[in-house]
This record gives sequence, C-alpha cells and structure tokens, in this order.
Amino acid sequence: MTVAHRRPLLVTHSGKFHCDEVFAYAVLRLALDLHQPGVDHTLLRTRKPELIESGDIVWDVGSVFDAAQNRFDHHQRGAPVRPDETPFSSAGLVWQSYGERAVAALLRPSDAETFAAAIAAELDDILVRRIDEIDNGVSATGPVKRDTLGLASIVGEFNPTWDDPAATGPQAGDDAFLEATALVIAMLRRRVDNLRARLVAEATVLAAHQAGDDPRLLILETGMPWKNAVFTHELPVLFAVSPASNGNWMIDTMPPEPGSFEQRLALPESWAGLQAEELAQETGVADAVFVHVRRFVGAAKSRAGAVELACKALDMAE
Repeated sequence: MTVAHRRPLLVTHSGKFHCDEVFAYAVLRLALDLHQPGVDHTLLRTRKPELIESGDIVWDVGSVFDAAQNRFDHHQRGAPVRPDETPFSSAGLVWQSYGERAVAALLRPSDAETFAAAIAAELDDILVRRIDEIDNGVSATGPVKRDTLGLASIVGEFNPTWDDPAATGPQAGDDAFLEATALVIAMLRRRVDNLRARLVAEATVLAAHQAGDDPRLLILETGMPWKNAVFTHELPVLFAVSPASNGNWMIDTMPPEPGSFEQRLALPESWAGLQAEELAQETGVADAVFVHVRRFVGAAKSRAGAVELACKALDMAE
C-alpha cells in the first residue's frame, strides 16, 4: 500500500504583488525543485490568518520571522536587518535560507560544488540587497528612485490594471503572479550562468598566466573575458593573445583601470594602421593581419604569429 504525500503549502499575501514576494517564490521553486502549483505544491495567496498559519512556508505575510519554522515576514516590529542596518524584504530573508540551494539547482553538480556559494553571495550583494532596498524604500547610496528598466518595476507591471477584470475577485492577480515568477526564474537562470562563466574564465586566466613564460603576456587558447581577472588579481599583464571567431588570433592591450580607453602599453607607434603585407614587412611577422590605428588591438593569422607580434612589441618597449 502506497502512502500519498501531501503537497507542500506555500503561502504569501493576496492582492497587488511586488518584486520581493515574486522573487522569493521563484527562489523557493528552484531550491525545492517545485515546477507547477497544483501538481507538486500548492501556492496560496491570502491574508486570512488561519490559512497563513497552515502554510508549510510563509513569506511576506504573517508578521513572523523564524527561518527554522519557514516564516519569512519583514513587516513586524523587530524584523531582521542586514549588518549595515538595511532592512530585509521577504526576498532577502528567503535568500538567506534558500539562495545557495536555488543557485545550485541552476548549475551542473560539479559546478554547483565549486561555484554555488560564491554566486549566491554575489547575487545577494548585487541583486537581492537591491530588492530589499526598493521594497523598504531605503538605500545606503541615496534616495530610492523608480527605475523603469529595473526588475522591481518590470515585475510590478505584471499586476492587472485597475480596469482589468482579473484585478477583482478572490484569485485576483494569481495568474499574473505566476507569469511574473516565470520571468524571474528565467532571469535568475541566465544571471547564474553568466556568473558561472565569469568565474570559470577567471580560473582559466589565472592558470594560463601562471603557466606563461612572461608575466606581461597572457596567452589564452579560447576567447573569454579576461580583463576583470587581471584587475582583480593585480596581474602585470600588458598584452593578451587569444583566438577570434573569424580564425585570426588577436593581440589585445590592457587598460590601466576598468573602463579606461588608454593602455598600460600600446602597440608600437610604427605599426599603427598598417595591414597585411605592409604590416608583415614592418614587423617581420609573415602572417600579421592588422594593427588598429589607435594601437589598442592587432591580429595575426596564427597563434604563433600573434605571440611573435606581442613579444616584439614588448622588446621594443624595453
């Protein structure tokens, strides 16, 4: 005889929804591997105390914060705050308990073990904290202004308009709440994957730099973002060589600081604007392709040619 398991009951408030409770629900869905309300869990949006009390997980309603009991409200007196006194929203409270599990669910198991904790911490800092600030109307960096391209505004616009029939009745906004949740899950999926890729690139850059013969020259066998890793780890890189999608191998210069259009060391002035045979004659590199007139990038047809150009540029600078 099999025993039927009761679907977990997830409860938040009814009526107009905000980014924090939609985001919290998305996180719970990912962390707990819940896919469809009414099938593997029950979602209840209500303000009735007796129904709130019956929930297995309750957020943004109920006037209780107790993570051990899966209660995540932030409207009551004495609600928790971050170490810098920024008040939590329900998004931040749920993230503290379930964020890393949600991130891990979006990664391959091997990547989850390596990166989930770091990605969850970064998302808390750059995304979840901002949801907390907007929901509570506070910010350590100044007044909270409405950003029409921000996640909070976009999620808010999923609410039915005042003259939409879906805005009234006991299930008012429920369908729109699920539509907004799908958007947030998709956003989290892409954001987590981008952060994973950046961390993989950072590890690859560090390994390539350590394996190189000259600490001023970074040679990568695959094109990837590399400058942030150089800045973060204060590497003495002047040039990076990597393959381009068109088959050439690129020589990129390193800016002195993030966002700068200058270079720590530009390619030689005598190479500026030269192409093909003219550049090959000037540099002595047979397969040289071009050097930009502003001397921040160049190319050769082969890896060996690009490395030779970079080494010649370093020698000329000395």
